[in-house]
Amino acid sequence: ICLSANGNDNKKFKSDDKMDGAPSRVLHIRKLPGEVTETEVIALGLPFGKVTNILMLKGKNQAFLELATEEAAITMVNYYSAVTPHLRNQPIYIQYSNHKELKTDNTLNQRAQAVLQAVTAVQASNAPISGTTVSESAVTPAQSPVLRIIIDNMYYPVTLDVLHQIFSKFGAVLKIITFTKNNQFQALLQFGDPVNAQQAKQALDGQNIYNACCTLRIDFSKLVNLNVKYNNDKSRDYTRPDLPSGDGQPTLDPAIAAAFAKETSLLAVPGALSPLAIPNAAAAAAAAAAGRVGMPGVSAGGNTVLLVSNLNEEVRETILLFFPPLFSVYGDVQRVKILYNKKDSALIQMADGNQSQLAMSHLNGQKMYGKIIRVTLSKHQTVQLPREGLDDQGLTKDFGNSPLHRFKKPGSKNFQNIFPPSATLHLSNIPPSVAEEDLRTLFANTGGTVKAFKFFQDHKMALLQMSTVEEAIQALIDLHNYNLGESHHLRVSFSKSTI
Repeated sequence: ICLSANGNDNKKFKSDDKMDGAPSRVLHIRKLPGEVTETEVIALGLPFGKVTNILMLKGKNQAFLELATEEAAITMVNYYSAVTPHLRNQPIYIQYSNHKELKTDNTLNQRAQAVLQAVTAVQASNAPISGTTVSESAVTPAQSPVLRIIIDNMYYPVTLDVLHQIFSKFGAVLKIITFTKNNQFQALLQFGDPVNAQQAKQALDGQNIYNACCTLRIDFSKLVNLNVKYNNDKSRDYTRPDLPSGDGQPTLDPAIAAAFAKETSLLAVPGALSPLAIPNAAAAAAAAAAGRVGMPGVSAGGNTVLLVSNLNEEVRETILLFFPPLFSVYGDVQRVKILYNKKDSALIQMADGNQSQLAMSHLNGQKMYGKIIRVTLSKHQTVQLPREGLDDQGLTKDFGNSPLHRFKKPGSKNFQNIFPPSATLHLSNIPPSVAEEDLRTLFANTGGTVKAFKFFQDHKMALLQMSTVEEAIQALIDLHNYNLGESHHLRVSFSKSTI
């Protein structure tokens, strides 16, 4: 059966109103909004394969869409039967047509054919991308259903599930690929419909996922279709649940995900009711999926205490002094306790569970005083202070009111400066009288070599590069909060830049 685009076909349409029917590569779409365009209808089919023809019946708010293969049409119908497609915030209905192909009268269907050719040309010029190699640069036609998302100030883990939850509010999310590029977490996210992509971009660009951090930067991608090979924590094709997880990265076990979903305190930061209002349970599952959690079944939600082991015992007495500056990069250290029976281990209590997660993920495996330290979550819920009158030989220290705290103020700029340990340090709060030579000498005295130095324009901040990450860690421990005179205490953090 074929269908032509002259006006005498109205009688045939009634037979297409049955919801079921034999599979066909021609699909009948009903209940379209009045002002919908050919591009929007074509975009519904693009994720599933090549669209070979389209016929719009504007007066009836219907359209016929022909895909290159019956298999593509079956995938599309199956997907949209599970996820109701929306165009311009209005649900629409898709089913198989009784017609096996579309024969359209080109004079009456010229506009639709032109749009189809243009979209096909764009698609052909963009080879599908795989989950591993992603090259994104040009900003694009607003017609693309694919958004490129960059997360700035990524203080908490942002996972594929969190992105899906946020962006699903604007329409059906079909595919997501996440990756790290230029040290930044990025994602490509494909909607079923470019209008949804546009709405999501307008609503979310510049918003913070969590309080004062995880800022979304959104552009249209130049790709119009993503090719996802694996369903795991890095990429997912929601239209194809059958895909393998690939490269030995299992998807998060549903049982574990459910266990973490019950945990509600993981992102319960004071004042962190964000514009996107992600429920804490989702955030907990997200942190679990991001691999920030040590043992399956051990909830990291409220766990603020870390166990640090494999310490250099020669510097045991100074552990109480050097832990707070280093761990303060990732959170506010409350208490430190050196273990009486285990001389190379200590407990550190952070202000909240997120901070302990961050410290663990960034500091585990780093080299300190010549030894690779291990940082894991402790089974202890708090570090107990010794009872009054009891001498614990100075093994426990309270840092609750320490001047090293960086995160007391909600929305503090320090939330934006959390990076893994690196050889380059960011210095701030430098008084005008202190010159480059003074700072070079100061940092050389910590036992390392200063390789490069650069003042920012206002001379209040600078970048300073040591020769190794271990030297930079040592310099930060020794000099964060160092008194430079004129009531200026030096602030030191790791930088993502190089000089």
